Amino acid sequence: MGSGEAWVVMRTGRAPSNIAVIKYWGKRDEKLILPVNSSISVTLNPDDLSATTTIAASPAFVADRLWLNGKEVSMESQRYKNCLREIRERANDVVDEQTGVHIKREDWLKLKLHIVSENNFPTAAGLASSAAGFACLVYTLAQLMGVNERYQGELSAIARLGSGSACRSLDGGFVKWDMGQKEDGADSIAVQIANETHWKDLVIFIAVVSSRQKEVSSTSGMQETVQTSPFLHFRAKDVVPKRIKEMEDAVARHDFSSFARITCADSNQFHATCLDTSPPIFYLNDTSKRLIGLVERWNTQEGSPQAAYTFDAGPNAVLFTTESNSSLLLQRLLFQFPPAPGVVLSSYVVGDLKTLELAGIKSLKDLASLEPPKELAEPKIPLRTPGELAYIICTRPGRGAFLLKDLGSSLIDSTSGLPFSK
Repeated sequence: MGSGEAWVVMRTGRAPSNIAVIKYWGKRDEKLILPVNSSISVTLNPDDLSATTTIAASPAFVADRLWLNGKEVSMESQRYKNCLREIRERANDVVDEQTGVHIKREDWLKLKLHIVSENNFPTAAGLASSAAGFACLVYTLAQLMGVNERYQGELSAIARLGSGSACRSLDGGFVKWDMGQKEDGADSIAVQIANETHWKDLVIFIAVVSSRQKEVSSTSGMQETVQTSPFLHFRAKDVVPKRIKEMEDAVARHDFSSFARITCADSNQFHATCLDTSPPIFYLNDTSKRLIGLVERWNTQEGSPQAAYTFDAGPNAVLFTTESNSSLLLQRLLFQFPPAPGVVLSSYVVGDLKTLELAGIKSLKDLASLEPPKELAEPKIPLRTPGELAYIICTRPGRGAFLLKDLGSSLIDSTSGLPFSK
């Protein structure tokens, strides 16, 4: 590598968001981001919820720089520094296929990086944007620098240093984050328990209640809960280990009834733990509670679980159901939570639109003619306020992190080494 050469090498990666069905909340080590309990998540289809990151290296760059969703942000965060340090220490000799440039292992320690990352969903609104972002950062860095895992889950342990749940976004399908026992965190890694094609019958809806930033961040919320909630420690020790085994079994057997029961119960207990914090933390709002009521009434009416809900640290609901019930759930969502006046259907229901087609809804006129489901009919009809939801994302379990080969997907101009202007 010659210091006077004008070249830029780049990689662009994409990593999905994930939603925990057995929640992680609370750390036993803040610096290493080691959890007080193990967790299980479902990786969401990256076509619908993901982060895309382009990373460029050049001897012409004078400093590491980061642009997030169109704005340059500081690289002084210890979480970014930790991820970059760990990947740089594991870098190998690389010959870039596109430019022919040969970069030696030791050169990666000196080369500065320009990083541009964008989410295709709201940031800091309780939809695991940091999980997708840090997973994408670590995966793309590793691909750029020729890093190979020395043991299964090593990259997930590095992604964990950026955001705990990021370790679960490197793999697709169903992923378990093992809390581990070692003080250095080497065994606190994510492991895939079933891939994205394992449960093809599973359909997911995300009811976006609010895309605003949450008032209490996950990081500060966890710290307060660990310090003040006796319930958290009971949950971590006595409840979660059993639920982890039950959930693994439900996934293995495609047992939706058990999956739904455990998912709802764990979400409710997580938010009860937040309420047990001093001062209490409120992530759910009135609309969140109405979404819970919609699912619970339907399940009660049918006498068995038809759908399940879970909420992370925010008011947005992630709802699970089966293929056969997907159109019925969407009809219920659209009946109880119609769009605000003037909102077109194509911007209110987004993502995988197969379910919308199955529901026979092609326009707002079709929506207006929907009959109320039995459990939502008079005199039990709940409050219907158009515009309570911002929009609904239809999705399914999806793949883990991957590289984008198309040069047109890059977020950095190879000539300037800066983000493309918009």
